[in-house]
Amino acid sequence: MSIANDDEPSYIDYETFLDPSFSPAAFANTLVLATNNPSDLPLDLSTPLSRVLFDIQEIDSHIDVLTTRSAIPLLSHTKSQTDSSKRIVSELDVQIKSLNDSYKQLEKEVIQKHAEAEEVRLVASRLWETLKLGRAVGRALQLGRQLEVQHAEVTGSASTTTTTSSASLRSKEKEDHRALVRCANTLLSLRELFATSNVPGAEGYGIERVAVIRTLRDSIYLPIERSVRESAERIIREFSMGSASGSLTFAQSEETRARTVSGLTTLYLLSPTTLAKTEKWSPTLMLSALESYLRTALQSSTASLSRALATLPSLERTLADVSARCQNVVALEAVLEATKIPQHPLVSSPKTAGGNMLQPLLAYLETGSLASYFWRTMAGSLAPRVMEIMNKGGVSARTLRTNKANVGEAIRECVVRGCVLPGNVSGMVGGGDRGKGDEVKEGEKGRWEREVAVMVGSVVNNIGR
Repeated sequence: MSIANDDEPSYIDYETFLDPSFSPAAFANTLVLATNNPSDLPLDLSTPLSRVLFDIQEIDSHIDVLTTRSAIPLLSHTKSQTDSSKRIVSELDVQIKSLNDSYKQLEKEVIQKHAEAEEVRLVASRLWETLKLGRAVGRALQLGRQLEVQHAEVTGSASTTTTTSSASLRSKEKEDHRALVRCANTLLSLRELFATSNVPGAEGYGIERVAVIRTLRDSIYLPIERSVRESAERIIREFSMGSASGSLTFAQSEETRARTVSGLTTLYLLSPTTLAKTEKWSPTLMLSALESYLRTALQSSTASLSRALATLPSLERTLADVSARCQNVVALEAVLEATKIPQHPLVSSPKTAGGNMLQPLLAYLETGSLASYFWRTMAGSLAPRVMEIMNKGGVSARTLRTNKANVGEAIRECVVRGCVLPGNVSGMVGGGDRGKGDEVKEGEKGRWEREVAVMVGSVVNNIGR
């Protein structure tokens, strides 16, 4: 479109003004140079200014003519645009009103109800947590009452500090070692509840925040756990299938074996289960009690044999006692070997599943058998005692040196006799090739030649000539 293409001619050069590269400064400079001599001073600016004003007036007149001629079409177009805008605004008002009404309905039916539902959900969630905590507290209290009844059966009392069941009232007025295992399982159930008190989602989560549970733990759980553990350790400590003066009857031996199994199982179950990340679980309480039993037997045997070597008339009796202690160790080994490892509810140990209780003890002591451990450990402790006797000299040293051969033979017989499984035990546990009764077979003598050599050497080799 060119404004110059109109009915009336115009001298204005519209192409110059419509050029995209038009520069007002360059156009003004051209006008000044066209109406002035560059060397004139001062320059006459009125002429180019008049030219520009005249051009503006001309364009204004032209615009006025165009708008006058096209007034009706312009007004019609403007009216059309205004009417269209009104219709659009009218339609938008309806849509906006409808949208506002829909939002209010949505707010009423969804947002407000969602807020109410969220409150209900929060209340239900807290009620559910309270219910779970209440169930956990109830279960803990039930286990606590059950533990008291079971502990009363262990101690032989017919009543407890709280209400007891009719079954406990009919219990025998004597200690029931089988109740130790029942106590241990109940203690493990309580231990699991207490251990998960800080684990979200666990059964015992938050249970220790309840005052009655703290009282249960401090007044019942911990004291009874300590009592049960001490009772089981006492059973292991008192284990004996006989002495130098005689052995137990079959019924007595069976009762001792059953008590020992109960004590072992109890200590196995009650061993700590809270371990470091890299630490492997082991029945530490059971191993500690067994090690203490062996240590006591070794210390007593070493001390008594040391005294007997200094006073030879008592040697025969002392060696009989030492062999009896070793027979008790062999009997304990047989009981351990015949006792299967129980399933621990808080520990998954596939390596020990299906094994017997002797395996972890042998691994702990790093030995092949308890009899071998007994004699080799005792020989190591006995050698310096013999050297001490010989260094002191006197009648004891001379007598010992004179009876060197007899002492060696007596110790040899003691070792072999001590390695034989007592007859009242072999039938109960299936002693196999351990020997039967108190008979010493030739095969048994050859089997323990290394232990014999170590024990005899620890005495004879230190007596001198």
